[in-house]
Amino acid sequence: MKTAQLRRIVAIFIIASDAQAASAAADEPAAEAIDEIVVTADFRGRAASEIPGSVSVLDAVEISARAIQHLEELIGYIPNLNWSGDGHRARYFQIRGVGELEQYQGAPNPSVGFLVDDIDFSGIGTIGTLFDMERVEVLRGPQGSRYGANALAGLIYLQSTLPAAERNGLVQLQVGGDDMLAAGLAFGGAVTSSERVLFRVSAHHHRSNGYHDNRFLGRDDTNGRNETTLRGRLRLQPADDWDINIAAMYADIDDGYDAFALDNSYTTLSDRPGKDAQRSLGGSLRIEWTGLEFATLTSITSTANSDIDFSFDADWGNAESWAPVTYDFITANHRDRATVSQEFRLVSNDENRLNWLAGLYALRLSEDLDSLNQGEYYDPFYDFADTLDDPLQSHYAAASVAAFAQLELAVGEQSRVSLGLRVERRSTDYSDSSGLSDDPSETMTGGELTFSHDHSLDLTSYVTLSKGYKAGGFNLGTVPEDHRHFASESLWNLEAGIKSEWFDRALRLNLAAFYNRRIDQQVRSSVQLRPGDPSSFIFITDNAANGETTGLEADFNWSPAPAWEFYASLGLLDAHFDEYHSAGVDLDGRGEAHAPNYTFAVGGAWYHDSGWFARLDMQGKDSFYFDTSNNQKSEPYSVVNARLGFAGNSWAMELWARNLFDKQYAVRGFYFGNEPPDFPDTLYTRLGDARQFGVTFDRRF
Repeated sequence: MKTAQLRRIVAIFIIASDAQAASAAADEPAAEAIDEIVVTADFRGRAASEIPGSVSVLDAVEISARAIQHLEELIGYIPNLNWSGDGHRARYFQIRGVGELEQYQGAPNPSVGFLVDDIDFSGIGTIGTLFDMERVEVLRGPQGSRYGANALAGLIYLQSTLPAAERNGLVQLQVGGDDMLAAGLAFGGAVTSSERVLFRVSAHHHRSNGYHDNRFLGRDDTNGRNETTLRGRLRLQPADDWDINIAAMYADIDDGYDAFALDNSYTTLSDRPGKDAQRSLGGSLRIEWTGLEFATLTSITSTANSDIDFSFDADWGNAESWAPVTYDFITANHRDRATVSQEFRLVSNDENRLNWLAGLYALRLSEDLDSLNQGEYYDPFYDFADTLDDPLQSHYAAASVAAFAQLELAVGEQSRVSLGLRVERRSTDYSDSSGLSDDPSETMTGGELTFSHDHSLDLTSYVTLSKGYKAGGFNLGTVPEDHRHFASESLWNLEAGIKSEWFDRALRLNLAAFYNRRIDQQVRSSVQLRPGDPSSFIFITDNAANGETTGLEADFNWSPAPAWEFYASLGLLDAHFDEYHSAGVDLDGRGEAHAPNYTFAVGGAWYHDSGWFARLDMQGKDSFYFDTSNNQKSEPYSVVNARLGFAGNSWAMELWARNLFDKQYAVRGFYFGNEPPDFPDTLYTRLGDARQFGVTFDRRF
């Protein structure tokens, strides 16, 4: 078996792609070219090498080779992308140090956009499962003209596998440590002989006990994973100038949440372990009409409904832990979110020196929250008792309408100048059971100015100035009246980079350097209402600072021979507060939270003519501040993953290891007092996934 053909076979059965790829690989060159990468999230669907911005794209082969189940397993491979372990799965993301860290209050207001098949799940990324996923795209930097208020820091876009004309399918079985068991089925093809109706469906279920053991309850599954995903896609071409794509998905992520231990270990003591669950049903309809001679008209409609539960044992212990003190608290939140969006876009055909696009976008979002903080405390030594019973029901609705446009002018034969602009109007309505009601509205603008130049067929450079924006909002509860509202935030990004491909794409090197300036930065911090009264501390979001960020992003891919592939990625980041002016707090010059100074990934794969293949990956990051409200930091770490397998003509089996050397590392941290009776301030951390071994079997048909 030729090595290049083996590589294609490995790719095919992993992703159940078009079976024609196997025969196309029969005559490969000595050093197989890396396929051209098209970015779906771009307005025009251009190749990554043509986009004047910092972009990372992982295709289906890379997704399957680097991850087992969820998007969070890929985050370490992408420069300057981080996540906050506030929930069981990665839900909140940070790009270049910008992004939310934890459960929000009041209004959903994400800084990082998160879309799956054109369905907006920004701020609720728990459902990022990866079976039958065709690509993961990360656009770094503000997407002011493309995605508006939900993409101040950038965008994460997931696309499931598109239907192909030839019938094909995949069965996948996985068994692993931690009592992991997973199974998936995907298949599709043409419905009619004319191949104008194509379909694809997939189903996948994953379960495991989680890495934590609850010693008090005698259970090993209180932080377990129980994740089911169903997807369906339909492509219709009723005429040559019509292309209709329908996507639907259902995700039931029913994970436990018993993740914090008093001794920062994997052994918990909680008597009422919580859960981190999200059940989402969504769909999208994308229609493209090329009947106009000069342009293509695109309509994108999407809708989603999500039920989200997040609860935890707030004291992290039990009656025996705290005896003779009574200390028992719980926090529970249930959200019902619904979104409907519509976009119309008219894009000129790429045949003239002046290309343009224009569009309209509308989004309707509503969310109902049922929240409860409840508990009791009694200290027999001081005869002190206290109770908490703080329920809150709220309703939030927002309507956003935006107009956007982009012009691109060819300057000579090798250069281009482009200008983009987006104007967005957001109107909101909020009310809750505490008597608070509010209806702020605002108009925001963003865009970009870019110059790019093709030095040769293999080398392009660019420089861009862009502006992103994030909507303002309001604080709940008892806050000073002058801190009830906070204004919108803007981010200016100056970026320069190169995109290069060499030796028929066998070698690819991309590099970007950037400077960001955040104006009226929204920061969540603590404020003491009454000096000397420790019970008067509250948390508020305020326009507390400006911020500065400088950094660099690089990625390298090389296939020197059919048997070998190598890659490396690097992110460098200096993100810090500037002119911080929150009451009683001085953080001038301090680094942003969850913004490590470096992230890196390096690895390689080997394929033998006989069918054997192997892969080794390492990813790591520098220490980072856990939060704005304290100066505690994580430790730097690196994690090694490995795979060894064999591929036949239509099947493959591989052994894999994640976190091979069982490195303990923190993905979230809090610094406060949680141990009676003295409640000393202590750093509590949530650990990332421990070492896990497993076996994956794939059968293509």
